[in-house]
Amino acid sequence: MANISMKHLRYFDALARLGHFGRAAELCAISQPALSMQIRELETLIGAPLVERGTRQIRLTSLGEEFAARSGAILRSVDDLADLARAAQGPLVGRLRIGVIPTVAPYLLPRVITSLTQAYPGLDLRPREAVTKTLIEDLHEARLDTAIVALPISEPGLEEVALFDEEFVLVRGPGEADKPVPDPGMLHEMRLLLLEEGHCFRDQALSYCKLSPSVTRDLMEGSSLSTLVQMVGAGIGITLIPEMALPIETRSAQVSLARLPAPAPARTIGMVWRKSTPLGEQLARIAEIVRRVGSAATESAAQLPASAASGNGDAPRL
Repeated sequence: MANISMKHLRYFDALARLGHFGRAAELCAISQPALSMQIRELETLIGAPLVERGTRQIRLTSLGEEFAARSGAILRSVDDLADLARAAQGPLVGRLRIGVIPTVAPYLLPRVITSLTQAYPGLDLRPREAVTKTLIEDLHEARLDTAIVALPISEPGLEEVALFDEEFVLVRGPGEADKPVPDPGMLHEMRLLLLEEGHCFRDQALSYCKLSPSVTRDLMEGSSLSTLVQMVGAGIGITLIPEMALPIETRSAQVSLARLPAPAPARTIGMVWRKSTPLGEQLARIAEIVRRVGSAATESAAQLPASAASGNGDAPRL
């Protein structure tokens, strides 16, 4: 038992989380045979099997499940010690694992990376795009340092900092540019296009349209905002997108854009991190940089003429 290393624990933790040797090996940046050998070595040191090996995926033994929970706690504590040392050094340096939801990442992340790299030359940014549920799980398990998400999250162990607000914009076909903007309750009757389940933006759109999740089987879905806008341009229906996405997602689609009546739907974008992290002060300073970048992006999008954003020269201004 004395010969168990941190490498053993990290490899086993990856395997326990992913349940697959190939994906765990990829995450650990080693070959699958090498990972398998390390797990076998760990089992030999312990004197009992941790994993039931199947043809497609693995299952943990009862000992493996308990071992995964305790080794995960050890790894989180070690990471916290490393963060404590980094926090004592002053300006943030080294690895920063930052998660971003898909309806923010393409529009904000490039600018955030540029600004953070300029402000913190010693920072090694490790961005990850995933839906909110996955990001929050990764935060709790210390696989992420912070995440940019839509608030509120309302998790007792997480610190939330609101950064900026952005409204939702109605995207319709170019032939509907001169038509009145429909009431929220009428949108689902106009072939409303939504993101797939798991996206918080989908839930926010449903809430605005006063629709319950039980009726969504009759609505059309897409995997990204880009897909939704292109479907609208093809005449399939209408959709809602956040302000920040306008310059990118509508520049090559023949669509018209319209502001929704007050109170217009909107969302608050913020940063979250574990309350227990020693990097709290440094993350708060990073949040201020993200706030400035995000506010500038939404203000720029709000002032953009619809004709410049939509690829449709006859579209009305927002």
